[in-house]
Amino acid sequence: MTNSAQPDEAGRPTANAMRRALRRARDGVALDVTEAAVLLQARGDDLDDLTASAARVRDAGLEAAGRPGVITYSKSVFIPLTRLCRDKCHYCTFATVPGKLRRDGHGMFMSPDEVLDIARRGAAMGCKEALITLGDKPEDRWPEAREWLEAEGYDDTIAYVRAISIRILEETGLLPHLNPGVMSWTDFQRLKPVAPSMGMMLETTSERLWSEPGQPHYGSPDKEPAVRLRVLEDAGRSSVPFTSGLLIGIGETYEERAESLFALRRVARSYHGIQELIIQNFRAKPDTAMRGMPDAEIDDLVATIAVARHIMGPAGNIQAPPNLIAGEYERLIGAGIDDWGGVSPVTIDHVNPEKPWPRLAELAERSAAAGFTLAERLCVYPEFVQRGEPWLDPRLLPHLRALADPETGLALPDAVVEGHPWQEPDEGYVASSGRTDLHRTIDTTGRTADRRDDFDEVYGDWEALREQAAPGLVPSRIDGDVRAALATAADDPTRLTDDEALALLHADGPALDALCSIADDIRKTVNGDDVTYIVTRNINFTNVCYTGCRFCAFAQRRTDADAYTLSLDQVADRAAQAWDVGAVEVCMQGGIHPDLPGTAYFDIARAVKERVPGMHVHAFSPMEVVNGATRTGLSIREWLTAAKEAGLDSIPGTAAEILDDEVRWILTKGKLPTATWIEVIKTAHELGIRSSSTMMYGHVDQPRHWLGHLRTLAAIQQETGGFTEFVTLPFIHTNAPVYLAGIARPGPTTRDNRAVTAMARILLHPHIPNIQTSWVKLGQEGAAEMLRSGANDLGGTLMEETISRMAGSSYGSYRSIEDLVAIAETAGRPAKPRTTLYGEVPEERQRAARASDGQLPELLPLVD
Repeated sequence: MTNSAQPDEAGRPTANAMRRALRRARDGVALDVTEAAVLLQARGDDLDDLTASAARVRDAGLEAAGRPGVITYSKSVFIPLTRLCRDKCHYCTFATVPGKLRRDGHGMFMSPDEVLDIARRGAAMGCKEALITLGDKPEDRWPEAREWLEAEGYDDTIAYVRAISIRILEETGLLPHLNPGVMSWTDFQRLKPVAPSMGMMLETTSERLWSEPGQPHYGSPDKEPAVRLRVLEDAGRSSVPFTSGLLIGIGETYEERAESLFALRRVARSYHGIQELIIQNFRAKPDTAMRGMPDAEIDDLVATIAVARHIMGPAGNIQAPPNLIAGEYERLIGAGIDDWGGVSPVTIDHVNPEKPWPRLAELAERSAAAGFTLAERLCVYPEFVQRGEPWLDPRLLPHLRALADPETGLALPDAVVEGHPWQEPDEGYVASSGRTDLHRTIDTTGRTADRRDDFDEVYGDWEALREQAAPGLVPSRIDGDVRAALATAADDPTRLTDDEALALLHADGPALDALCSIADDIRKTVNGDDVTYIVTRNINFTNVCYTGCRFCAFAQRRTDADAYTLSLDQVADRAAQAWDVGAVEVCMQGGIHPDLPGTAYFDIARAVKERVPGMHVHAFSPMEVVNGATRTGLSIREWLTAAKEAGLDSIPGTAAEILDDEVRWILTKGKLPTATWIEVIKTAHELGIRSSSTMMYGHVDQPRHWLGHLRTLAAIQQETGGFTEFVTLPFIHTNAPVYLAGIARPGPTTRDNRAVTAMARILLHPHIPNIQTSWVKLGQEGAAEMLRSGANDLGGTLMEETISRMAGSSYGSYRSIEDLVAIAETAGRPAKPRTTLYGEVPEERQRAARASDGQLPELLPLVD
């Protein structure tokens, strides 16, 4: 920017800066933060110029969306589920204290009967949205809230929100739109099946307004901007249509307001999940700390709407609450809004109780005066209604279809609003479907291109990801003394500092040879010379998945030619086949299929145990555990306990990828965060369910990420002792979307593989004694090299393997015992079978395996 952008002595932008910014807005040139801050101060003729260009942007978007000249609203009821809150916002009259609720004759939460009474009255009047608003985590501040939840049988507020949402769906037909404040990634998984949309105002990204005494958000932990931005990102990762926006006039500068708008645009572009922005003007209220603050002026609101429209572009939806604008309907429409938000004929606006909703007839008349037709929408915007999965949970589709126009995605004005069952009975495991010969015939039928047709839509914004990944792709300069680090590793690996470990992770040439020799010596001391393996069978029971992992070529949509799901009988048949040829374990994992109930995992484990009681069931990654728990409404501990009772013996420590969210959110769109993975693993170990541990490397990661990952695993093992082994998983790049988009590296180098294997042995010593290498990903020679670099285990025979094959691995789906023995012999070592927990294999199992070795039955019949 030139000096012309600087403000004049009165703090206003110069006339030259305003002219330049207005010209760029008129010409459709992308604005920067400085220009946006200038335009936020437009007044008079400049404001007219700004709003005219913003309105043109809005009109182009409506034309492209197929609803030119239409302004929308949602006919709703406002349900203040609880007015208790742990925050202390200085402008808020919604939040109150337990004593006042008692004096006014109210409970700590609205009872189900009170909620349903409002919802039924709304349904009778044609409302279609139940806006559920409440304070943030009241049980963390108020014992009375915690006592109410415990007395009613709820673990936390989110559990009550979920339960009451189901009742609203089933008993009234209204669609819940949830505003429970700050939510975790796990909270989104819990609530997504019961609500088609959710929301939380960003309000501002100004740290100053949160951190400094006397500012409006001081003392409110949930108003920290970084926390709120993380919520918006988690909503996008979870494919939740999400409403957000700004509260203007609370003390922020124009620059801070502009920065807030750009933060919202960044999230919207990265995840495509922001369904609307609300631009709300501050109105001072009596009995608050900010009662003396002036209200945000209408010109300020108009300018902010217009700038928001320019920043968000034609595809953005921008709303202004019609009860807070003193009748200035035409000015707001002229500034670029396309929505009036929720309007209720039944309930007041409990956040702004002094400002009544306009009558719908008046809203239609004032919209028509500005040249717009008022049309009703649902709580979830028409774009998301038409997108369907993964944005809408299948259990909500009957409720949405009853109320939505299939052509436009808008509300059917005359739809009958009545309850529908929320989901199928849990025992309703889906029927088998699709082709399941993918371990042999990838790309011979079905998908034959290197990427999906919807490649640019389902994984988020590739350009934003490229920018996000760029810093992590630059290797760190390592100045550590490799020779000294090698000496420490040889003397006592547990004394390695992080700097020394990083130096060794970068080792090459003779230093790398020395490192592998040290690791191999440790291996020999801990494990002896035996190379262990397990006779096992992989059963990937479905590849239907909408999670959006950017490294995965296994996941398919329901309608894809390569999609499949096995029936319970087919899973059990495969387990029985495996037992017949000497297997001691089945390893079962699948996609996050939207139609599988949360109890399907129990059914799968039980089906195997009933058919083959002696088979060890090693199944369900932490992502699947969280999916099962959130679908059933159980806690992770409760779900794992039930899974263990159904026959689960141990879990794979997959879905770890890299346990660093900096890398994780580039690799995956909707997978569980690091903290949740750790929670699942620790909980499993506490329940006596052991697990493997893994690391997938060689994509957008660096050695510093490997070090952090290995340190995390070592710390968990020291606490729980539950890991059986560590498995190295080199990234298979060939068909991975993140590689095809030009973001990831083409997998690890041989140097990387040797260094990771050796350093895993060294850094996990003495806590995790077994280091496994993957013949599926490295082939025979590569696996043998890792056996000389610290590994002692070759994993399993597998019998069938689909995930790596679909990613592009060329090393097959099965290795006979003879093959695995040959790999061990290549490394100069004997081979020995083991169980999942590294115990001795019964002689009967060994005889069966030897008798059938290399003579497997037909494994995967086609499914009709």
